[in-house]
Amino acid sequence: MIVVADTGPIHYLVLIEAVDILHTLYGSVLVPQTVSEELKSDSAPEAVSSWMKQPPDWFQSRPDPIFDPPLNEKLDPGERAAIALALSIHSDRLLIDDWAGRVEAERRHLKITGTLGVLAEAHKRRLVDFESALARIALTNFYVSADLVDKLRRRLADQG
Repeated sequence: MIVVADTGPIHYLVLIEAVDILHTLYGSVLVPQTVSEELKSDSAPEAVSSWMKQPPDWFQSRPDPIFDPPLNEKLDPGERAAIALALSIHSDRLLIDDWAGRVEAERRHLKITGTLGVLAEAHKRRLVDFESALARIALTNFYVSADLVDKLRRRLADQG
């Protein structure tokens, strides 16, 4: 499976110490160079920038693709680069949280999953406890609506 990630899912999974589930779920994860730079930046939390100093082998950075026509300029550079990379290599999935980025990716027929979707998938495979992961992510600045959390909880209970 070819999976590309934007900054957000990697950032938050590192913060809640669950980033290794990506390897178990997907094998390897590709990110464009812009996303790598965002994760290493001075504005990234220490845990994230420290993780980026020696990322695991399954985490692979690729050059930003040039995409023509250009993607929505309202997206941040990491989102544009992640969507462009996913399109250029025909990825099976794009990991992205930002609403505008998700809309653009769906418009371009990419299959997307956000951080909570990754956690729900990992919960189904008994890799993490969804409620514990939610509690940890609530300690960060991750925003999620109560409606989405309720929807995911119902879906997990129904599949349970």
